[in-house]
Order: sequence, then structure tokens, then C-alpha cells
Amino acid sequence: MINYTFAREIFESYLNDYDRTDDKVRLKIIHTYGVVGQAAGIARRMRLSDEDAELAKLIALLHDLGRFEQLRRFDSFEPDTMDHAAYGVQVLFEEHRIRKFLPENTWDPIIRTAIAKHSDYCLSGVTETRTLLHARIIRDADKLDNCRVKLADATETFLGASPEEIGAQEITSAIYASIFRNQCILSADRKTLMDYWVSYIAYFFDINFRESMDIIVENDYISRIIRRIPYSNPNTAKQMNEIEHYVKNYAERFS
Repeated sequence: MINYTFAREIFESYLNDYDRTDDKVRLKIIHTYGVVGQAAGIARRMRLSDEDAELAKLIALLHDLGRFEQLRRFDSFEPDTMDHAAYGVQVLFEEHRIRKFLPENTWDPIIRTAIAKHSDYCLSGVTETRTLLHARIIRDADKLDNCRVKLADATETFLGASPEEIGAQEITSAIYASIFRNQCILSADRKTLMDYWVSYIAYFFDINFRESMDIIVENDYISRIIRRIPYSNPNTAKQMNEIEHYVKNYAERFS
């Protein structure tokens, strides 16, 4: 039996090894619980079984376990400092800490795969039906709470720059073109602060479920994220207006 409440207590104990007063650590703690809430919401909208709903919440609770060590070692979210998903799998399954969160091993293959692949550029190589379901749920839930992060948290915390600094920069041509090919953006391809900001909009091309896209549309996340930044660069302002129109149409036509 999956006991999310018990697993949360163990997670809170795990966090005691990290500096909860650090802004980046605090952001990731809040994000973790936000992803849990989004996973529960997706499961509810999809009318999944109670077991699958609890499993989705547990995966969400554990999905960013590796982030905290990344922050302690490197004070960075950048993927070239650490593969946080792989480190989370290492902690849970190679160091066998998963048994602290969940006594049974019934769901281990699903949990391991979902966490390992939650931040991949694209989801591939998963064929088992239930594993694929949960790998998709965590990816959607993660992006949905990242919408809240991009709206509520200081850009200085997750991007190291103010909204004004971001909006003064250009979007490189390759990043701009990616949007109109319905493509997510590789981390290594981002050159400017605006490239980073556009990459957060491109996340919407990797949404898996109509239920998840409904949440995005209902909350007007696309426009709200785009309009958070004051675009003092005229060309950037024009391009972001075009991006907003295009991505909103994509979301409305999603099936």
C-alpha cells in the first residue's frame, strides 16, 4: 500500500540535511509540493484509480530529490553541473533509500523510470502502459508547477537576473524558429536570457494530456508568463507578441 503521508514525513527528514533558508532550496521545496498538487489534479481529472493517484503523488514527491544535492554542491539548476534526475535515482535505488519511503517494491520500476526520465528533453524508450502513464503525468505536473514558479518566484532566484535585464536582450534566431516548429529547446542551445525565457514557453509543446492543457488554458499561463517580462527591446517585444499568439492557438487546438 502506498502511504503518501508517511512518505512526506520521510521527505521532510531528508530535507533536514539541507539549508531550508537558502532561496533556491526553498524554491525547490515549494515546487515539490506544487508538483504533488498538480499530479493529484491531473489524476483526478483523468479519473484514475486511487492507487494510481497515490502513486502519481509519490513520484511527484520524489522527482526532484537530486536537486537539493545539486544546489548544495553547485548552487545551480544548470544541467551541466549535475544530472539531478540520475542522482535522484541513485539515492533512491542504488543507495536503497526508496524503502524508507515505501516498504513494498511493487511499484519500483514505474517510480524509477518516471523519475529518471522526468527532465529528459523528450520522453522516449518507455513502452509499458502504466509506466508510460506515470512518466507522462510527472512531466506534465512538473511543467504545470513551473508555470507558478515563473509567475511567483523572483527571476533573480531561478535565472539570476531581473525582469528588466531579461527583457532588454534578444532572442537568438535558432530559438525563435524552434517555437514555430513546435519544439522544446535544448538547454545547451540557450545563449541569452531571453532564450531561457522563451524555453519556458516552449515547455507547452511537451504537454501530454488534454487535462493538463486545460489547466494551462484555464489559468491563462501562456499570456501571464509572457507578459511578466517588460520587453524594452523592440524586436524582442514584437517576437514575443508573435510567440504568444502562436502558442495560445496551439494550446486551444491541442487534442
